[in-house]
Amino acid sequence: MAKWVYPLGTAKDGDWQVSLGGHDSSTAVDGWEHTGLKVAELAPGASVSLEATGEERIVVPLVGAFEVAVDGVVHSLRGRASVFAGPSDVLYTGIGKSVEISSAQGGRVAVALASAKAEYPTRLVRAEETPVELRGAGNCSRQVHNFGTPAALEADRFIVCEVITPAGNWSSYPPHKHDEEKDGETFLEEIYYFETRLAPGSPMGSEAAAGQDPVGYARVYASDDRPIDVNAEVRTGDVVLVPYGWHGPAMAAPGYDLYYLNVMAGPGRVREWLISDDPHHGWIRATWDAQQVDARLPFTA
Repeated sequence: MAKWVYPLGTAKDGDWQVSLGGHDSSTAVDGWEHTGLKVAELAPGASVSLEATGEERIVVPLVGAFEVAVDGVVHSLRGRASVFAGPSDVLYTGIGKSVEISSAQGGRVAVALASAKAEYPTRLVRAEETPVELRGAGNCSRQVHNFGTPAALEADRFIVCEVITPAGNWSSYPPHKHDEEKDGETFLEEIYYFETRLAPGSPMGSEAAAGQDPVGYARVYASDDRPIDVNAEVRTGDVVLVPYGWHGPAMAAPGYDLYYLNVMAGPGRVREWLISDDPHHGWIRATWDAQQVDARLPFTA
């Protein structure tokens, strides 16, 4: 199942350390049509650019602050120290617009994208405007930044959010799917871009402690007769694609916090995240009513 899992460096393209699903991506993924992701690590003063095309995009600072020029109009994104420091400013660019991203101090930036046709205005979403949701309870607690969801952003096709899962917790759980257009479900491709870190307060010391290997796990499996079976170790910079099937859990191993950026889009009539739970595990949701949200949340600066 290597076509669905891309460890850091395996989807590199020029200045982009990850380039998947875009109209100009050199890594071909058979059957992948609706979503894309680019990630770049910029040195101080460096920049990357994207040409005008029929893709809507949202620029997400992962580490550091950025200037983003959209058809020559410059927008400042204040960024953050890391993806575990709460929401960042993000920029929705719309379609048919050239984009140039630069950083005076350097940093890491993601660009989520989707094939689109309808025009929506460029919009800067400030960190303080981002809806922050604490989802689940107990060891299924996680923090969701809903800056690119239908309730928060006008867009044509995609749904974009990011999730922080504290060490030892499970997210994207119970396992669910969105691979059919039917009542109560929409068909959406999905991208998971991961980052990991040693959890604060670990007896092993700081995140940079020698010999540490922050790791998480991601699961995708078949929901019908289309075969898919992913059970992948993930680290900072790794990507897992979900074309269909049940997916979840995304597991933060004990001692290591887990982050992922989700990019979803599909061909359906409505831009909406409608899911079906795996009937073997959907009952888990009912147990959250008797539990508290993990006290480590929310993660902020």
